[in-house]
Amino acid sequence: MDKRWSSVLLDTLVMTAGFGTLTMMAVAKPDVIAHFGIGSAEYEWQHIAYVFGLFIAFLLGHTRIYEGSFKKSVAIALSWAAIAQALIPLAPNWYTVVFLRFIQGFVVTLVPLFSTQIAHFFVAERPFAKGIILSGIFWGGVFGSISAKYAVGAFGWKGGFWVTVLIMYAVLALWWLFTEDFEIIHKTEGGERTNVWKMPFTWVLGLTFFPALWVIFTIVGFSSSLGYDMGWTKEHVATLSTSLNVSKALWSIGMGYVGYLLSRKNPSARGLFRAIVQVMIFSYAVAFVGLLIYGKAMLVGNYSLALASVVLIGALQGTGPAFWTSAPATYPKSIFPKASFALGLISNSANVIAPGLTDALARQSTGLALGELAVMPLLGILTLVVVSRMGLPVEELGDEA
Repeated sequence: MDKRWSSVLLDTLVMTAGFGTLTMMAVAKPDVIAHFGIGSAEYEWQHIAYVFGLFIAFLLGHTRIYEGSFKKSVAIALSWAAIAQALIPLAPNWYTVVFLRFIQGFVVTLVPLFSTQIAHFFVAERPFAKGIILSGIFWGGVFGSISAKYAVGAFGWKGGFWVTVLIMYAVLALWWLFTEDFEIIHKTEGGERTNVWKMPFTWVLGLTFFPALWVIFTIVGFSSSLGYDMGWTKEHVATLSTSLNVSKALWSIGMGYVGYLLSRKNPSARGLFRAIVQVMIFSYAVAFVGLLIYGKAMLVGNYSLALASVVLIGALQGTGPAFWTSAPATYPKSIFPKASFALGLISNSANVIAPGLTDALARQSTGLALGELAVMPLLGILTLVVVSRMGLPVEELGDEA
């Protein structure tokens, strides 16, 4: 196999291990609550902290932490999750666990790091490669939750946490052995012309992925709450969540491949960007239909219809491969690594506000909350239309700027 594609598969394995093992907290919930003597409301603090960590993580890309060796940077990114995972069972109190969960959110920096890698390997194939890598997040959710049950049963909740640490570092060792290193260089932004934060294009492009993440980080917990309120069993809720994860993984790969087919027709910067916009608009359109069906299903309590709707809702993740290949396609080589982190920070701001706002709307009216989720793909399409008419930084500054 081509070394580039074997690296993509190894990257996917790292993503699966890094995100899959973090499901241990949910699986071990009863044991964790009993050990720390907390209630269900306090237990949710750790999830809020983790999601906030996913947002703050992208600020690290503007420091020197991820400069230099690519392999070292990936090891650091995975270690945010692994070291915190090892310390959680040893935490003296619940507040320490909440802080450690915040740190674990930094593992999401694997995403822009792998974007930098595939930008070195590919041009037209970038969306497909990125789609495969991003699918690892959702394969991790599926297989992680299943394996975590066996780990807790065999080793206890503390042992289960430590086993997942070993898994993460075993996968990292395998990845390290077969992955070629390169230098990540961030150009010092000494002037206005090369500061990605001062480019309107950065803000609008970052907001194109914001609606997708709004729904992705809200719908699982929201579905669980509504499902239990309607009398669905734990198995029903788990099946719905698993089906959504599988759907997102498959859409990630499928739309990544479509992005590749469109990109190879015109591998210029404008051609690549046009393919990115087309893939994201199509994915949003499919997801919009799915969310309409989902809304109807949840209002009437139709589980079969809700389960069918997630096949289409998963198309939201079809926007991911395109979005995460937009920086190397549209920014000069010297600044696109920083641009990736900037775009991640802007888009992931949805993580911080979406679940809480949706929950607040649901307390007023379930229909209102469902309507809010359904309108998000339309906002995504509107933002994509706007950004498609803007000039690209690489066109204005040149590829070597």
